[in-house]
Amino acid sequence: MPNIHKILYVSHAAENESEGLMQAFAVARNHQAEIKVLLVCPKVPEGFEEFSRLCVRTMLDRVRSEIESARAHMDLAKERTNLEIESDCGVRPAERVIRRVLAEGYDLVIKNVEGRNQLKGFKAMDMDLLRKCPCPVWLCRPIKQTHSKIQVAVAIDPECEDGSTYDLAIRLLRWSRVLADSCSGVLNIISCWDFDIDEYLRRHFPLSASEEELDEATESARAQHRSKLDVLIRASGIEGEMLIHHVVAHPDNFIPLLIDEKQLDLLVMGTVGRAGIPGFIMGNTAENILQKVSCSLLALKPSDFISPIK
Repeated sequence: MPNIHKILYVSHAAENESEGLMQAFAVARNHQAEIKVLLVCPKVPEGFEEFSRLCVRTMLDRVRSEIESARAHMDLAKERTNLEIESDCGVRPAERVIRRVLAEGYDLVIKNVEGRNQLKGFKAMDMDLLRKCPCPVWLCRPIKQTHSKIQVAVAIDPECEDGSTYDLAIRLLRWSRVLADSCSGVLNIISCWDFDIDEYLRRHFPLSASEEELDEATESARAQHRSKLDVLIRASGIEGEMLIHHVVAHPDNFIPLLIDEKQLDLLVMGTVGRAGIPGFIMGNTAENILQKVSCSLLALKPSDFISPIK
């Protein structure tokens, strides 16, 4: 079960914040969590300090207006939301956010996807948070569905090579199940069986192997992969309605296409640090998926992840 007590909502005050704020308020309401809204601003040149203070006051007023609008839309009474608002101006905004997380112990960072017209993928600040932020990061895109119809999906790789990746897979399933239960009640589990039949056959079968033998080998590999997925799902202890998308496909192509086809609203996936290099997503596959998804994203890291930001 996700343990969410403190949420940091990151604002630029440069565009409509209502979608991100409503998603943040929904999470806070479901978990009785407190929220801090942090306005991040760029550093101004020397000599423009008074102008900067005026801009920050104006942006804070805009954020407060967006907060009240989101509250009214959700019929959310002020006393039901423990909320603080602060500003933080300077260079490298993602690093400033991460230092807040480390110093103040936030359980979740939520922000709108950077760039109003960023329909797919993520820009620099968002990618920095996905790579380096130690707590889960929720990047919000507009959701047109009513809350009870929001579709949640989770991407799972059952090939867990060590305890850290196994633990992450279990956490992904549990987090996504809780989120699905608070929305439509249906959890889409996506697991791509990326089986390179040609490479496998070159290594394990003579050229004279019959079509029947090749079909049996392929089916055996598929069944083994699916069995590992089923074991993970049982180990997570999750229940409820599940749609399992277990396919032979490259995940960086299939997952974004499935999101568009099924009009999924939120993807939950893991990011994993390369061994010995903290703060990086493992491999090109995860990077490619991130640059193609068109829905909101919740990204988790292994529990032993150490941020490179100090």
